[in-house]
Amino acid sequence: MKPRDSRTAAIGRALSPNVWDVVALVLVIGAMVLIVYGGEQTVAPLSELERTPVSLDPANLPLYALRTVLRMLLAIVCSIIFTFIYAAVAAKSRRAEMVMIPVLDILQSVPILGFLTFTVVFFMNLFPSQVLGAELASVFAIFTSQAWNMTFSMYQSMRNVPKDLEEATQSFHLSGWQRFWRLDVPFAMPGLIWNAMMSMSGGWFFVVASEAITVGNTTVTLPGVGSYVALAIQQQDLPAIIYAILAMLIVIIAYDQLLFRPIIAWADKFRFEQTASGDPPTSWMLDLFRRTRALRAVTLPFSAINRAVSNLRISLPKLRPSANSKNQPSRLIDGVWLALVLAGTAYAAWLTYRYLSASLGLPDVLIAIRDGLITLLRVIILISLATLIWVPIGVWIGLRPKLAERIQPLAQFLAAFPANLAFPVFVVAIVRFKLNANIWLSPLMILGTQWYILFNVIAGASAFPTDLREAAGSFHLGGWRWWTKVILPGIFPYYITGAITASGGSWNASIVAEVASWGDTHLSATGLGAYIASATEAGDFPRVVLGIATMCILVTLFNRLVWRPLYAFGERRLRLG
Repeated sequence: MKPRDSRTAAIGRALSPNVWDVVALVLVIGAMVLIVYGGEQTVAPLSELERTPVSLDPANLPLYALRTVLRMLLAIVCSIIFTFIYAAVAAKSRRAEMVMIPVLDILQSVPILGFLTFTVVFFMNLFPSQVLGAELASVFAIFTSQAWNMTFSMYQSMRNVPKDLEEATQSFHLSGWQRFWRLDVPFAMPGLIWNAMMSMSGGWFFVVASEAITVGNTTVTLPGVGSYVALAIQQQDLPAIIYAILAMLIVIIAYDQLLFRPIIAWADKFRFEQTASGDPPTSWMLDLFRRTRALRAVTLPFSAINRAVSNLRISLPKLRPSANSKNQPSRLIDGVWLALVLAGTAYAAWLTYRYLSASLGLPDVLIAIRDGLITLLRVIILISLATLIWVPIGVWIGLRPKLAERIQPLAQFLAAFPANLAFPVFVVAIVRFKLNANIWLSPLMILGTQWYILFNVIAGASAFPTDLREAAGSFHLGGWRWWTKVILPGIFPYYITGAITASGGSWNASIVAEVASWGDTHLSATGLGAYIASATEAGDFPRVVLGIATMCILVTLFNRLVWRPLYAFGERRLRLG
């Protein structure tokens, strides 16, 4: 046989399908069919929702779960795009950071009902008499529960890129575009993936509010697990709640095994270390696609396009100067920029004051501030308790990849567990034992948001360089010294990211945690979340604006006075490389 014929035969064998291609093709086609089937429901007329209301029949749960997951997947895609753009600009531009990071603090603290109050009407008018308008409103609401912690994670990673890697990109004369795809994104990938998983779980936490929307006289109920849970709580149907929990568990295990576990195993190659990881994560799904022939050949053009795009020598604007740069930004330009920011802030404050002063007075403001300080006290206590519990556990899990593989689905399920499903237990216990609702409703605030701390600590411990662990072992560092000198400094930037998002998420969760109901029994705790929830239900827009503004101011001040100094300390003193 001629050499050319032998090469042709070898290529033919390499491209010929094998049994793994058949299995992978079935999975891909099945996923596409489910996506198309679920997508068809979004173009139906709005009257279809009234004609086929949500039912507690368990046979409907598979379709409801599909609709919910499609909304969450679309929201996570939008969150990733938003994260890449927003975090990159904030991390690279010092002047943009002055505005963008405080705005991000505000956005993560705005309750989901605060977004729904002003966006439902917009999306419904954008696609009148169509389910698509309500679907987009729901997707946007889920997006607001997913995007912020992912953006904070990537921002933190890009601000803490090791200096030797930065110098390497300069030595290779990489353009700004190439550096972003060759250094910034790979270095941020471990933390970003864990935060994406947390975002998917966080989406479940608020899915009840995003699918069963009530704003004033406007009520929209979309088929989904969230609306199913809301109806089950309203009708006090415990079997239906158990069915919903089982459906959530099955769906979380499915997307963990089919989506996130393969991504984690693939992203292990982006770990920053000089020695190989001793126990890398694995994924049967990733192994399955690596064993295919024809399917991998089909993806070759996409891989080539990806390489071509990432290799483009696009000269991005010079943004934040490096520590070694001698060209410091002009103080005059800084002064002008700061003046513009302050002027814009003052103008927004004046517009808010004019709107609120037309119908509210000083007593209303004092009530909102009082409720806000009560909620702030709850947040501080709950974040402190969550830190003491989950930091050691997160380190223990993150340093053991095999253990993380087994615990990850459980952690995702617990993080996804909506606080609403715990209402029956808390409401019945509080009423039966005559407990103080101001105290015993508080744990509902941290029920979903404590996992931001756990997931970020796991991400930090997983990304901790193996060579540094070996060096600590060589110096026989153990016990308390190992914690204070090795692992806590290593995970500190990740912890701060988790604590900031957990803090903002707790404020957000107060909207559902400080007002709990089970059937006809309603409990309310004093706090800003209850204040906003009651104003939203009554359609009292001035008090909704006042409550949200108070919450944003308190969150921003707390972040500026506590979290940001700690963030700067970690960036300055605890940076790898």
